Amino acid sequence: MARLSDTELQQITAEVTQCQQCPRLVKWCRTVAVEKRAAYRDDEYWGKPISGFGDERARIVVLGLAPGAHGANRTGRVFTGDRSGEWLFRAMHRAGLANQATSDNRKDGLTLRNAWVTVAVKCAPPQNKPTPAERLKCSPFLKRELEALTRAKVIVCLGAIALQAACDELGVKPRPKFGHGAVIDAGKYTLVCSYHPSQQNTFTGKLTETMLDDVFAEAVRFAK
Repeated sequence: MARLSDTELQQITAEVTQCQQCPRLVKWCRTVAVEKRAAYRDDEYWGKPISGFGDERARIVVLGLAPGAHGANRTGRVFTGDRSGEWLFRAMHRAGLANQATSDNRKDGLTLRNAWVTVAVKCAPPQNKPTPAERLKCSPFLKRELEALTRAKVIVCLGAIALQAACDELGVKPRPKFGHGAVIDAGKYTLVCSYHPSQQNTFTGKLTETMLDDVFAEAVRFAK
């Protein structure tokens, strides 16, 4: 239970951590935490839903799809402990939005400046594919995060589903077509799109570090 003195974002985090709305996702997170990946067999997995983190006065929101099964679901912090996070926080560090370029665990000293990082779905889904119903059940958390981030002006959408989630929450119709580097006027917010920094995109060269740097340069420019 959140304390009355907590900020709205801290209350959201507490509620997310205790959420049991999607039995399939809750079971999957716990199963992964028990079975583990061999490389992390000595780690104590988080195994629960995960909210966003960062600067509560952020002008830039970075939005992904969901926690990684052996990344955030293990470490307890979004985009932490996997290759996607390595790419993301290196780029944010170069853009002046993070104090360091690494993200190993939630107690590694990483802090964000003018940025908040979150995901549309708060539990790690099997095969990284939440169902539409699961996404809908989770959407009030994202809506509340955006409402609590009163200074936010830019949303960096990592992938097409992140763009869809942002448009759904903001009532953007018709939904714009996703494209890397696309910039969308969504009224209060500017949406800046990027390919997700997943291994599928980074290992194949579909997304390069320069491409990701360009996205964050645009985000910083619009945030000012």
